[in-house]
Amino acid sequence: MNSMEQTRAFLKSIGQPEGDAYNLPTSEKRFTDGGQYRFEVPGIQNPKVMKALLEAIDSYGISLHRVTQTQGIMRLTDNEISQMVEYAHQWETDLILAIGPRATTDTSASVHTEEGVRMGYRLRGQEQIIRAIEDVKRAVRLGCRSFLVYDEGCLWALNEMRKAGEIPVDCHFKVSAHAGHGNPCSAKVLEMIGANSINPVRDIQIQMLAAMRKAIDIPIDIHTENPKSTGGFIRHYEVPEMIRVASPIYLKTGGSVAATHSWDSTEEDARKRAKQVSLVKRMIDEYYSEAIQSPKGSIR
Repeated sequence: MNSMEQTRAFLKSIGQPEGDAYNLPTSEKRFTDGGQYRFEVPGIQNPKVMKALLEAIDSYGISLHRVTQTQGIMRLTDNEISQMVEYAHQWETDLILAIGPRATTDTSASVHTEEGVRMGYRLRGQEQIIRAIEDVKRAVRLGCRSFLVYDEGCLWALNEMRKAGEIPVDCHFKVSAHAGHGNPCSAKVLEMIGANSINPVRDIQIQMLAAMRKAIDIPIDIHTENPKSTGGFIRHYEVPEMIRVASPIYLKTGGSVAATHSWDSTEEDARKRAKQVSLVKRMIDEYYSEAIQSPKGSIR
């Protein structure tokens, strides 16, 4: 056995895949309701746009399981958060709010440089951790229970607070693609410190995604398309295989409508995002018709 074979064997001994899953095995894992996939639309920044999206989704007869705001809780008023929570209840969907303070919005100069941008939206200093937690606590008071997390340390702290009863036990934490994770070992660490779902890097390949699924049990969130700022690619034809090898999976759809992650979407943008969901649903119905979608109202 050569050195590389020894490394593969050790990874297998600790419950990790021996490499990327080029054989593309079918995932037998499911959501608690038995579904293989759910739909998520990101980049919905305010109540008016959220309502336009949900009404448009209804017109296509499609169930939407998640609506994600990406600009940050601190960018919303109490009334806006309450209105978005109300729409989530009315349409039986899960509202995910992004934790607000990030390196890009504090006094960091490095994050705006070519090299420093690699730090993503991670937090600088313990005060920013505290502020991020305060963002979550404020949204919790207004009825939100699902949050988009960009920093692993913040995730760990929030999970400890959840276990201690400092925040509700039904809070869910979704790790953003901007954290830059793209391998099974990283995914396992995130699961261990409290992630309820993980969004890997947007350009992750199918065999990498299949290997990640072998390593973890929590849902994987995968972009079916992307804003121009992160490549602009559209992966609709790959969706059936994404579902087959990586279920349970959230299909993040509609991103190609935006120019950037925190694009200030309009009502017309929301309707365009809804159309993209319908196009992805057509792909599933055409090429993987036996795939099981979670029913409307499944948000946990």
